[in-house]
Amino acid sequence: MLILECPCCGVKGEETEFHGGGEAHIRRFGPGSSDEAFHDYLFAKENPRGVHFERWRHVNGCGKWFHVARCTQTLEVFGSYSAQTTEPPQDIKDAITAKRPGWRWREFT
Repeated sequence: MLILECPCCGVKGEETEFHGGGEAHIRRFGPGSSDEAFHDYLFAKENPRGVHFERWRHVNGCGKWFHVARCTQTLEVFGSYSAQTTEPPQDIKDAITAKRPGWRWREFT
């Protein structure tokens, strides 16, 4: 079971109080993009083992979206942060590096 903290209102709770919304920091492709880019966006999503960034929504609280950095193998939560960012904040990356030296996910390290 995951224990998450909403960075918007500061409430901690189990994952059933929140709603998972898929992968965070996705570059979306739609009308006007190449067929290959649109195809990859729809069907070629990564399924990483280890450090992963996800979108969550605090459905039983403030209702806002936020991101969570966690390990898909151990379910360890490294931290949560506002969804209004294009990449994880440095303190989250530092927390991951402290426990998983040499981790890498896309362009984030």
